[in-house]
Amino acid sequence: MGEFNKFFVEGLACLGAGIGMIAGMGPGIGQGYAAGQGCAAVGRNPGAKGSVMTTMLLGQAVAETTGLYSLVVAIILIFANPYTK
Repeated sequence: MGEFNKFFVEGLACLGAGIGMIAGMGPGIGQGYAAGQGCAAVGRNPGAKGSVMTTMLLGQAVAETTGLYSLVVAIILIFANPYTK
């Protein structure tokens, strides 16, 4: 592979990794919204704190998986790209 092609592929891999990390914004916004709604629910009904907190934390854990997957894909694109070897 020519030197230009190698740098071109590495540049596109980094660009793709950066675009993929935009997917990390979605879970952040969703988790913030879930936490705000959980606090509002506990404020309305303090007796249901345990079930509200459990459901909120479980939902946040599920929402975070997409952000973690995008991070893993970005790391693979940058450091384990088979086209740059």
